Amino acid sequence: VQLQASGGGLVQAGGSLRLSCAASVRILSSYNMAWFRQAPGKEREFAAAISRSGTITNYADSTKGRFTISRDNAKKMMYLQMDSLKPEDTAVYYCAANLLGVWGTEVSYSYWYAYWGQGTLVTVSS
Repeated sequence: VQLQASGGGLVQAGGSLRLSCAASVRILSSYNMAWFRQAPGKEREFAAAISRSGTITNYADSTKGRFTISRDNAKKMMYLQMDSLKPEDTAVYYCAANLLGVWGTEVSYSYWYAYWGQGTLVTVSS
């Protein structure tokens, strides 16, 4: 499994970005997927997750209402639409995938995901 995140960049506070994650898998609908982020000097944290079919989503309190996670299983892609960006959203954003797990409280924990992309940097200026 290979995951490739893209779409990061520099944006002003209040602006928007759309991140993409391309997955080299046979059947993307077999995987629960998520976005995590890691700010400079901080631990990696959960941003959003989406179930295999895309019908269930979960967000961190810090991203709820501003970020939207989605997926297109036919295109083998996952997305993170980020609106109303704040300087504290500055981080490297990683996409992650889980093959075997049952959707539940663990979706927000990094240990639940076996597959990770290389990350894309998002910088939000004030």
